[in-house]
Amino acid sequence: MSRSRPHLLAEFETPEALLRATRLGHADGHSPVDAFTPFPVEDLAGLFAPTRRWVRPAMAMAGFGAAGLMYALQWYSAVHAYPLNSGGRPLHSWPVFLLVPFEVGILAAALAGFVAMLSACGLPRLHHPLHAMPQFERASQDRFLLLIAPKDDPRALRVLLEGAGARLVSEMHP
Repeated sequence: MSRSRPHLLAEFETPEALLRATRLGHADGHSPVDAFTPFPVEDLAGLFAPTRRWVRPAMAMAGFGAAGLMYALQWYSAVHAYPLNSGGRPLHSWPVFLLVPFEVGILAAALAGFVAMLSACGLPRLHHPLHAMPQFERASQDRFLLLIAPKDDPRALRVLLEGAGARLVSEMHP
């Protein structure tokens, strides 16, 4: 069983030190995961790469797939399995077949979106290892914390963070 590399949690006293450490870590190839501050810090959001979520593609695939499946089911049952010629109307009357696939497609897209959103957010997760870190409580009071993933060697990142002014650097296994 392979263990993932630990993330490092660095504690800073000032927002400037946090910004400097984030920039240095990003420039060195490390991946900043998140920052925790007692108040909003300008320019911090631009240093984190947005993650690509798959909620919309999952909703589109589920919606169109379910709608297509329902249309095929109606078509098969009306044209092949149990054809009824009522008043000379065609067996494959597509306007009649559109209502059910539309509604089932909307329902499937909504359900897939809900499940994909929960999965993308990591829910339901009752405990995160970050909450067990002793310095995490100070993030809402007077400290600035940076959670960063090393590119290869955590020791080099630890030296970089301490050189940027970190008071304390701890390892956290995600």
